[in-house]
Amino acid sequence: MQTSTIIALAAYFILMLAIGLYAWKRSTEDSEGYLLGGRNLHPAVAALSAGASDMSGWLLLGLPGALYATGLVEAWIGIGLFVGAVVNWIVVAPRLRQQTVDYGNALTIPEFLANRFPDKAVALRVVSAIIIVVFFAVYSAAGLVGGGLLFESTFIDGQVMGFSPYMAGVMLTALVVLAYTMVGGFLAVSLTDFVQGCIMVLALVVMPLVVLYGQGGGGIGQMTQTLKSMDPDFLSWFSGLSVIGFLSAVAWGLGYFGQPHIIVRFMAVREGGIPAARNIGLSWMAVALIGALGIGLAGRAYVERNPALTLENPETIFILLANTLFHPFVTGFLLAALLAAIMSTISSQLLVSSSSLAEDFYRLFLKKNASEREMVNVGRVSVALVAVAAIVIASDPESGVLALVANAWAGFGAAFGPLIILSLTWKRMTGAGAVAGLVTGAVVVMAWIALGWNGAFLGGPGVYEIIPGFVAAWLAIWLVSKATRKDAPVLEA
Repeated sequence: MQTSTIIALAAYFILMLAIGLYAWKRSTEDSEGYLLGGRNLHPAVAALSAGASDMSGWLLLGLPGALYATGLVEAWIGIGLFVGAVVNWIVVAPRLRQQTVDYGNALTIPEFLANRFPDKAVALRVVSAIIIVVFFAVYSAAGLVGGGLLFESTFIDGQVMGFSPYMAGVMLTALVVLAYTMVGGFLAVSLTDFVQGCIMVLALVVMPLVVLYGQGGGGIGQMTQTLKSMDPDFLSWFSGLSVIGFLSAVAWGLGYFGQPHIIVRFMAVREGGIPAARNIGLSWMAVALIGALGIGLAGRAYVERNPALTLENPETIFILLANTLFHPFVTGFLLAALLAAIMSTISSQLLVSSSSLAEDFYRLFLKKNASEREMVNVGRVSVALVAVAAIVIASDPESGVLALVANAWAGFGAAFGPLIILSLTWKRMTGAGAVAGLVTGAVVVMAWIALGWNGAFLGGPGVYEIIPGFVAAWLAIWLVSKATRKDAPVLEA
């Protein structure tokens, strides 16, 4: 690797650690500061933090790779996500910001659910915390896989202290994220997310433009001609797309309502800041998604026109273009953007997981009267424990970023999505209905994956597991709430 590339990456790592130290000085004295930044995030910070922690390495690896391999038909995933994000900001964000304060100033999603349904408080806190920790271990592993792929494709050859290049990338990514997350808590995660979101969107704008209009690019016309000559249907929105395939793609948008690491940002925005955060967040997301689509399509055309280039893994097209087309220092910046996408999501997931372990296990069962300082330290230990589990899961170099993200996204979306929406909007919902929806959504998703029905269903194409999980959870909440309504008084905030 070029020295200037290493310098650029080192500067990025130093900046992330410096932000962690700054946040340590500002907001780690109590649980509200460590877990929610004191509920005083600037709208721009909250918006880009939600976006950066949402998109992860999937935005620069998984989505461009899917478009590179299959074509424009994969863009429906991005469209479904954007529509889901719009609804999430309009329906969930303002209500969750207000109701988590009204219901006992809840600091975590499990705590909010417990306060909202006190007759099932323990069950809701325990079950939701288990789901959060399990699925976030998988989700965090997807980010670490991205770090491993980056090292394997770019950084080094041979062993590093006994580790393969892939595992060296996994370990380094985990250690840097652990450093600033454990030290600075939620404020560190949010501020680093803001910086990382800026870096990501700049890279997503610059790279497609350079590929299209740089030396030998030829513009959109040349790209279109190259892709159509390779495959006439490559730029078709519907080629080979069945009704089930279409629904499975756009159903990614259903996942937004149940992603704890995203919706916790709504809880942390300063009072009255949701509208501004929504506008900033959705604008950032639109630009980022268009850039990711451009990288996948323009990257495929570029590789087709340059047969000397080889790409074994489509999910590394961003890395290939960064190494091929740019000055080494700019390459360092672009690789930092990829690391930013990876780290922003991992840090958010680790913090939410640790908050559940600390608040919903340790304080609930082990030491109810624990001091604020003790809870902050327990949260830090919990971050490390979840990170170790994620490293173990990510140790398989054959793991696919998009596949891991898809499974975890569906698990959260089905388990928490209907539960969050209905708990915020339906006053007649009961605690028993909440538990039923939580368990049903998680179990249906895991069973669907175990049976392989997300790959093939009834002799046809697979159905994305979030669809049956989301529908089953919604029905379970509605039916059980109807059946138990007389036994559970309706509570007002």
